[in-house]
Amino acid sequence: MTIPDLANTASACDDDQLKSVLRGLLTTIGDKWTLVVIASLTQGEQRFTTLLRTIDGISHRMLTKTLRDLERDGLVTRQAHAEVPPRVEYSLTPLGHTLLDPIESLTHWVEAHGHTILANRTQPHRTSR
Repeated sequence: MTIPDLANTASACDDDQLKSVLRGLLTTIGDKWTLVVIASLTQGEQRFTTLLRTIDGISHRMLTKTLRDLERDGLVTRQAHAEVPPRVEYSLTPLGHTLLDPIESLTHWVEAHGHTILANRTQPHRTSR
């Protein structure tokens, strides 16, 4: 893809609502926990407590927020079972599964270029004049 092609791709979305969706999704996906939660849900349906226990370092509040954001966007489904005690399970929706290929592509890109990025981050900041 050439630079003009990339510029056309980036501006191809003339719909302001879709631009807003893109910005919101990039914010959601780019946060600290979303990809970890999505990765956990690739294993299949998971109870909230299982996710909380298996995702090292996530708080109850952050897991709740992350799952709500993913559910709001239609990437995750929440199934509440009428039992005592209550049982709630989360799983990726078909739409959520479509996100796995782009995530995998980004992961491969990081595997190929991540060490260069890390090396660049250790260099003193250069300013152009």
